[in-house]
Amino acid sequence: MKKLFVGVLWVALSLSVQGKEVNMTSPDGKYQFTLSDSGGQLHYSLTWNGKQTVKPSLLGINANVEWRDGVEIGTVDSSRKDTIWHPVYGERSEIKDCYNAWKILVNRQNGRDKLILDIRAYDEGIAFRYHFPGGQYLKITDEYTEYTMPEGTKAYFTPKAQTPYSYLPLESWPGESDRPLLLTLAGGGYVCLAEAQVVDYVRTKFNVSSTKKNTIISAMYGPVEDIAPYSTPWRVIMVGERPVDLINNNDLVLNLNPACKLADTSWIKPGKVFRSGDLKHDRVKAAIDFAAERGIQYVHMDAGWYGPEMKMSSDATTVSSDKDLDIPALCKYAESKGIGLMVYVNQRALVQQLDILLPLYKKWGLKGIKFGFVQIGNQRWSTWLHDAVRKCGEYNLMVDIHDEYRPTGFSRTYPNLMTQEGIRGNEEMPDATHNTTLPFTRYLAGAGDYTLCYFNNRVKNTKAHQLAMAAVYYSPLQFMFWYDRPEFYQGEEELEFWKAIPSVWDDSRALDGEIGEYIVQARRSGNDWFVGAMTNTEARTITLTTDFLEPGKKYMLHLYEDDDKLNTRTKVRSTHKKIKAGDKLVLKLKASGGAALHFTPLKK
Repeated sequence: MKKLFVGVLWVALSLSVQGKEVNMTSPDGKYQFTLSDSGGQLHYSLTWNGKQTVKPSLLGINANVEWRDGVEIGTVDSSRKDTIWHPVYGERSEIKDCYNAWKILVNRQNGRDKLILDIRAYDEGIAFRYHFPGGQYLKITDEYTEYTMPEGTKAYFTPKAQTPYSYLPLESWPGESDRPLLLTLAGGGYVCLAEAQVVDYVRTKFNVSSTKKNTIISAMYGPVEDIAPYSTPWRVIMVGERPVDLINNNDLVLNLNPACKLADTSWIKPGKVFRSGDLKHDRVKAAIDFAAERGIQYVHMDAGWYGPEMKMSSDATTVSSDKDLDIPALCKYAESKGIGLMVYVNQRALVQQLDILLPLYKKWGLKGIKFGFVQIGNQRWSTWLHDAVRKCGEYNLMVDIHDEYRPTGFSRTYPNLMTQEGIRGNEEMPDATHNTTLPFTRYLAGAGDYTLCYFNNRVKNTKAHQLAMAAVYYSPLQFMFWYDRPEFYQGEEELEFWKAIPSVWDDSRALDGEIGEYIVQARRSGNDWFVGAMTNTEARTITLTTDFLEPGKKYMLHLYEDDDKLNTRTKVRSTHKKIKAGDKLVLKLKASGGAALHFTPLKK
């Protein structure tokens, strides 16, 4: 992993500590975070761009003893960091990591234990966590962290990682909401509540207080037990004037995780994936041939190659007796075509056989594993899951985690964790309103394995909408043609967009969008730009200004749009024309439709 550190600076910062109040600001001065200990409790408030964004809200935690009442601010240490780092892969090839930091000792009356509040103020957002520096045994049973919002705030509520969204006021929710949680402020502005570095903790969701108006509270899945020194996950608050501002600041979650711990990352190769659901030897070979022809880097053998996967007696070291698969031979055949082979394994087998499976799969020549039906929530399964990813890294195996797991930045530390589901994707066939909500909600947390479809007749959206997903939705392992077979492809010209597009990027910019209405996302790989535009269930016209292109250069635009007037199977019109940076393009999007654009520089 290449690293470049620029201008690293740790200095003492001027503070205002008067009447037991600490005022903290981001490097650009837009975030103003205030901590006070009035009434023997810790409260914080947040102002962004001169506007009160979070009203005074309670902080505290129960870890053997309650750190809620009878506490006060002690010593304050401050510092600043300003670096640039280069990820193994990502939405950007260069990431700025610049913040002001504070370590605030919290004193408790009649207590010997110590608690430190770690607080960081970035230009992209605020993050804080609870840190226990001593050597005591800890049993954390509750977090008292609250978020009291201005009157009229509403939230995009979703109870689980794969459920639809509801737009609700902060009162009488039908249960807990998954994270990240997107909020809209009545006076304008958008807030995201997220978390980072959840590795050996429990899943935390959000609920609304039954006693405090407009207040969101933390809802822990269960207790956490450990030995100090120990830090809780980071609690993150991001604010934006426009919803796309949050998308463009999503590096914050990665910055709150430790740097890569893999000494060698040369074997980690992002790419596109074709799923082979027909688990016969010849059919998998046909899938490999199709992947090689269509610019897809991997073939995934889905559930059913061993069995029965749902039983604890299942054995993922042996191909099922009703299959004629020779996996080592298929790996060699795939390698001869420049393709990698991956397999699905249910967690039931992984739990029992992981230490046997990993060296065996490496010997077979497999490149990755999709973890299926993972258990999440309590500390035991959270720790097991991340330890399993670490072990996979020791055997040069990439990982895709399916079902309810949502990312919190662990892929920075162990980049062999390529992607994860934790999303309502094409297994549920959602509508276009849901699809245009996801970039502003679930994808703020990190990569999502949505499983892009094309030919399947259950899809509720247009073909151009499906094409655009490859540019809008970020996933370093991007599954394409989900539920499709190689023979479904009949030379459709618009699928050159999927053939050309990569799955990781040098630069990414969300250009425009409104939650649940539309999204326009631009991404650069080398000198080429790819843009995806998607609308909800309503038709709309979007004017796209191409000022993201390099000034003074001319480009060939390959544009793919829906056109019902075409007498073709997919009804997608392909247009190719020359343009220059700054030109305006008018995109007329059908209801549940979209547009896919590929810009290639022209040689002089």
